[in-house]
Amino acid sequence: MAATLSPPRLLPSGDSAVTVEFSRNIDDAANRRVLALDRALAAEPIPGVTEAVPTYRSLLVHYDPVQIDFDKLSEKILALAKRPVPPTTKVRRWRIPVVYGGEHGIDLEDVAQTLNTTPDEIVARHVAGDYRVAMIGFTPGWSYLSGLADSLHMPRRQNPRLLTPAGTISIGGVQTGVQCLAGPSGWHLLGRTAVRTYQLHREPIFLLEPGDNVTFTSVDAKTFAEQDRAAEAGEFIAEQIAL
Repeated sequence: MAATLSPPRLLPSGDSAVTVEFSRNIDDAANRRVLALDRALAAEPIPGVTEAVPTYRSLLVHYDPVQIDFDKLSEKILALAKRPVPPTTKVRRWRIPVVYGGEHGIDLEDVAQTLNTTPDEIVARHVAGDYRVAMIGFTPGWSYLSGLADSLHMPRRQNPRLLTPAGTISIGGVQTGVQCLAGPSGWHLLGRTAVRTYQLHREPIFLLEPGDNVTFTSVDAKTFAEQDRAAEAGEFIAEQIAL
């Protein structure tokens, strides 16, 4: 796949980081190249590289300029980026329970009205999706998912909220997401999950990883409350599906 795509752009990011940009748009092909390069750097460390941060369409590579300069690092990165993206042999798949609407998804009815359909149809479309974790960011455990149906695409809110609940499942633009911690958001809130994608004193601390597949299933408010108590005690709640 990589051989059919243009070489990445290398953009200096200060004096100790470089952004390796595979695309200017959000698309899974570019994201697969990002993750492939991230894994290649982990498997074959370049002396002087201290951290790599994958996003939808680029990889931010931090480095120590005392150990390696920009030109030498760029040469090594480009060599790795030219390699074909290896086929995915093992993909983790998760099923995440969600309580939709009501106090847990306060934008569901407005979304349905905007899209000229019913709340039940919005839920049906959302749970029918087969999603892929493209990146983790913004706040710990915030999982950005690609694969949202075209019929659910809509602009973000004109007035972002300063605080939205932990566990919120929302949509914004062409994406859906799993928000772990309470925080600000300009996305549309469809529901909530008890799943903690980030829990500091748990192993693993982060549940989802870029490249994982995710599906959602609808549960009622009583089940959500029971699952929330169990998750607080350290249970995973999310079901890993065997392939």
